[in-house]
Amino acid sequence: QVQLVESGGGLVQAGGSLRLSCAPSGRTVSSSAMGWFRQAPGKEREFVAAIGSSGGGTSYADSVRGRFTISRDVAKNTVYLQMNSLKPEDTAVYYCAAGLSQYAYMNSHNVLYWGQGTQVTVSS
Repeated sequence: QVQLVESGGGLVQAGGSLRLSCAPSGRTVSSSAMGWFRQAPGKEREFVAAIGSSGGGTSYADSVRGRFTISRDVAKNTVYLQMNSLKPEDTAVYYCAAGLSQYAYMNSHNVLYWGQGTQVTVSS
């Protein structure tokens, strides 16, 4: 049984920063890639970033590349999303995800485990 618990969401002004954390609990797979997705009201869930099991490889959506940084504490099996230069269009519910795919292939259809989501709201 795997549970992903997100934290760090909140309200921030445009240009500000937030750091999301995802702390898995329960049984996990050591080879699993982890990532972040987001979903705004009325829109489909979209890929944000992913990181490989070793933490060495990362992938980002074009919309966040250069502003967001995904990292992983392998020992703690915890993933982070540092979000800088936030824009109002970043407003969404952010979901932590874990899967067996390589980080470059992670998408909303091959995720094995989802977190409950954490709200990120960016005001302007």
